[in-house]
Amino acid sequence: MFDFRQLRYFVAVAEELSFTRAAQRLYLSQPPLSQQIQALEQDLGIRLLDRDKRNVSLTAPGQIFLEQARQILAMAEETRVKVTEAAAGFSGHLKLAYTVSVSFHPALPQILLRLGQNAPNVRVWLSEMYTEPQFTALRAGQIDVGFVRDEPSHEEDAHALRLDVIDREPLLLALPSGHRLAGRPSLEIGEIAGEPFVIQPRELAATLYDRLVLLAARAGFHPLVRQQAQQINGLIALVAAGIGLALVPASMRAVQLAGVSYVPLADPDAYLLLAVASRIENPSPVVQQFLQTVSEAKQVLGL
Repeated sequence: MFDFRQLRYFVAVAEELSFTRAAQRLYLSQPPLSQQIQALEQDLGIRLLDRDKRNVSLTAPGQIFLEQARQILAMAEETRVKVTEAAAGFSGHLKLAYTVSVSFHPALPQILLRLGQNAPNVRVWLSEMYTEPQFTALRAGQIDVGFVRDEPSHEEDAHALRLDVIDREPLLLALPSGHRLAGRPSLEIGEIAGEPFVIQPRELAATLYDRLVLLAARAGFHPLVRQQAQQINGLIALVAAGIGLALVPASMRAVQLAGVSYVPLADPDAYLLLAVASRIENPSPVVQQFLQTVSEAKQVLGL
């Protein structure tokens, strides 16, 4: 059966209609080229070329074989490119999850934009998911990478997962614009002891809930919860309505709702982690390409 080398040799001769020029094009001497063409014709049992000492021309079967040979070589090259891209992580699929609050952080769009530039043939499947469920989904192989807001709290997750920290995002207090502290450049959380808070349920957003409780405990009080909202952006509407104060990541400043002011917290532990989680034992080239893109995006963002 003929091979790719013989196909390339035949196409060169058929296009040049000269063994001499074809040999020069292929960077080999003429005798081996002639031998390979003869072997190809013998294998097929068909004369593909008419030749004499001066002229070379294609037979009718040779014309058909030339068209097919070009198609086979083109498909082989396309296959080679696709396999090479897949091995380098430039094509394939990536299942990515993120918490709602991450959608307001500049890292998410910057990373997705750069991934689209670096690896345009990678298809990204996005889904919103809270941090703890992401750890479970990662270990189960339901997602490949996740933007998370905390480190794994379970030992089996900590051993199985890799965390690439992107940011330790400062936390702000969202206050009604008419609040007595709304105009302050910064404040300590102890200054709002006894004030009502609006929060997400802990079963949905344990990271932010626990951070509020921790900061309040260090200031000597327990937060008074007036109302809950399922999504973090829903908290801002409750603040605007004067129902309570909310602890939110700094990127939530992007939500400019009338009647809401944001004030930074001076407490050193007033931050929320932002990291990319992935399985340690995941050899996927696409995941490795994504993690490289994360590293590049961090440098661009200065994180």
